[in-house]
Order: sequence, then structure tokens, then C-alpha cells
Amino acid sequence: MKIRKAIIPAAGFGTRFLPATKSQPKEMLSVIDRPLILYSVEEAVQSGIESIAIITSRGKSSMEDYFDSSPELERFLEEKGKLDYLKEVRRISGLAEFCYIRQKEALGLGHAVLMGEKFIGQEPFAVLLPDDIYDSHTPCTKQLIDAYDEYQASAIVLGRTDEEGTKMYGIVKPRQVTERVFQIEDLVEKPGPEKAFSDLASLGRYVFTPEIFEGIKKTKPDHRGEIQLPDGVKYVLEKQKVYGVLFEGDRYDCGDKMGFLEATISLALKRPEFSEGLKTFLKSLS
Repeated sequence: MKIRKAIIPAAGFGTRFLPATKSQPKEMLSVIDRPLILYSVEEAVQSGIESIAIITSRGKSSMEDYFDSSPELERFLEEKGKLDYLKEVRRISGLAEFCYIRQKEALGLGHAVLMGEKFIGQEPFAVLLPDDIYDSHTPCTKQLIDAYDEYQASAIVLGRTDEEGTKMYGIVKPRQVTERVFQIEDLVEKPGPEKAFSDLASLGRYVFTPEIFEGIKKTKPDHRGEIQLPDGVKYVLEKQKVYGVLFEGDRYDCGDKMGFLEATISLALKRPEFSEGLKTFLKSLS
């Protein structure tokens, strides 16, 4: 079955970016001239996704406005002859079909994904965490969809990490299938270096079969009262195979301030209008 739907969980408080996120969704912070969430939406669309459910919370209506049409702005741009801007504004509002689902309480990533069950139905689907920007020739989500198409099973993106990363990410127990594909035998959330199965971490992109919803429902809340997505994945592992794909490309963790700065600089260096001026500026600092 073709994967045509995606869930983007975007209901968090963005506490790592306070005070900037006191009244503005973290997902709407701009990396150069585009809000963070747009990178995930475009990745999904470039991967063949047609319909996207964004899981939101109170105070995040600006995301809905952003992907909606804006007749007043469009008319203004047309009257002023700013046709390039007009084309881009219209492109954004037509990227996909959007559905917005309110998560009333912060009950964890697993719970946020579960909020999209009715939207997904009995189809396989993608999940993209908007904190991460993936810069790659083949969109990261498409790399997972290709694995799903080949193995007809859930797939999660993997990346190499260091000892510090084992305290931040879910770490998998892998069995190598090809150079970049692994069958996942187990998964543990933030184990630390002593208990880590490997140096392969789960990094914010997933393709799931609908069985993940049953796994999330059977997951007990942790000590903070949150339902964690990796526990749902462990349930699926008991029923069917799950694969991990070592992605090709660059990843920027924009949920972290340093990662946000790295993404801004790295992506700006790839844009002709900024590249030479930014290189000159950076050299002047050394």
C-alpha cells in the first residue's frame, strides 16, 4: 500500500528555546527565511506524502495560518508586482492536505502519535519530528519509504552517535541486513553508554504500520506520566519485523540551540545569495 499520510507532532512547549517560545511556537522559528516546520512538511511532500496531520496544542494556531491561503497578502503582493513572493506564498498553501489535531495535555510523543489514529486509519504512515532538519539528496523520509516498500515492515531512521548521544536518544540492537539496513531486535530509550546496545540511535523519522497504535495503547506511562514512542515500537517488534535505515545526508538537531545555529549557517552556505558574503564574514571572525 502506498504511503500517502504523515503525522508531525508539534504540541510541545519548546522549553529549550525559552524565552523565544514563550508566545511563539518553536516550530515557527525561522531557519534563515523559512519556519522550522516547513522543512519537515517539504520533506514529507517530496517523499510522496499527500496528507499531513499536525498535532498541535494551545497557542499554536500560527502554524495553521501559515499553511492556509492568505488572500489579503496575495492580493497585496500581486498589486506590488512581487510575483516571486506571490508564487512562493501560494506554493506553501498548496503543498498538501492538512489536518490539525489538538493534544490537550503534554502526555508524551507516543500519545501525540496516537492522536492521529483516526486520521491514519489502517494505512502505513510516516512520522516526522520537526526538531530535525535532514539535508540529503534523497529525502530522509523517502529513504524510509523505500525500505518499507522493499521489506513491507516498519522502518526508523538511524544515525551513528557517541557516548553522550546514548543519553539523549533511543539506541537499537541491530542485525545487519545490507550496508545501510538493519533488522532491529531491541530498542531502549536513553540507556547511557554502559547499557547501550550499539552506537546506532533512532533519530526522529519513522514509517509505521498501523500496529504501532495498538502498541502505544498498551504502553504504560513513565514516571513523568508520559507515553513514550519507543515502548510502542517494542510492542511491534514482538509481532512483526522492524527495520532501521542508516540515513545518507546531514542532520541538524534544531531542538537544540547549537544545532539550530549549525543548521542556519550550513544551509545558508548552500544558498548562492548568502554563500560568499557569509564566508567572508566568518573568515573575518577568525
